[in-house]
Amino acid sequence: MPALLRNLGLAALAAATFASAAVQAEDYPARAVRIIAPFAAGTGPDANAREIAAELTKVLGQTVFVDNRPGASGIIGTEAAARAAADGYTLYIGTTSTLSVLPHLYSRLPFDVAKDFAPVSLLGLLNTGLIATPRLPAGDVQGLLALMKSKPESINVATQGPGSYSHLSGVWFGMATGSQPSFVPYNSNSPYADLLAGQVQIMFDGLPAAAGNIRAGKLKLLAITGKQRHPAFPDVPTFAEAGLADFEPIAWQGLLAPSGTPKAIVDKLSAAMRKAAQSQELAAKWRSYGGELKGNTPAEFAAFIEADRAKWGAVARQANVKLD
Repeated sequence: MPALLRNLGLAALAAATFASAAVQAEDYPARAVRIIAPFAAGTGPDANAREIAAELTKVLGQTVFVDNRPGASGIIGTEAAARAAADGYTLYIGTTSTLSVLPHLYSRLPFDVAKDFAPVSLLGLLNTGLIATPRLPAGDVQGLLALMKSKPESINVATQGPGSYSHLSGVWFGMATGSQPSFVPYNSNSPYADLLAGQVQIMFDGLPAAAGNIRAGKLKLLAITGKQRHPAFPDVPTFAEAGLADFEPIAWQGLLAPSGTPKAIVDKLSAAMRKAAQSQELAAKWRSYGGELKGNTPAEFAAFIEADRAKWGAVARQANVKLD
């Protein structure tokens, strides 16, 4: 009898907990929601985050605001989010760099990206382009590879520093093509001025920072990631069309909550993001600079992160870069 009573008590407790979570989700959000962004205010990723926050504010009926916590390659903001209360009122914008790349560059981190976060939804994808100075005497990937083989000293690849997205994308390109790119790191300055001037020849990057100059003819776009050509750049072939189907670096942003956030709240947030992603105005804005606004389920987003992290792990091992 005592065991039966104990089991009945546990069942009653579980039912009460479930009912409490359901009520909590029904009333959620009852106040403003903060999204920790591990990058500086005024940057491209920050602008994307604020666009998303504005759409979520409309859907949820409560203010959703961005709290910028930049520094240490995204570690400061990511740690702050991992340690936040798991009540749905502090969320986190994760990126390719913070969730797929960082774990491979540091032996020890003050958080576990696989355990400390509950994926909510993908926010959007930013296709990576092979961006070149207009002075480059090659108009496509194969022409570039021929130059890299015949005149390797004439091709320098700009990066935003060792272990950066642009650097590891270049390493991945080398792996996919059997080439050995010569990297020029710009640790604290933007490489775009030198790329425009022809001081460096190519760069791998998400397209928002370069889209305007590409359209103005001040930079060339030789190829772009994605399964099909992007509507904003219909004349630019994909890397798959250039024979590099396995070269697929994608910059992305996604919404996560601290681990332990009630599932009902996570599901409600995911549904809100999927609705926000239907904004025609915002979707058109993302497309204009080579992106794609997205929304998906927590399970789909979790699988996406796991697969992306595995791909970048292979690249990081090839690059042999450690930042600690």
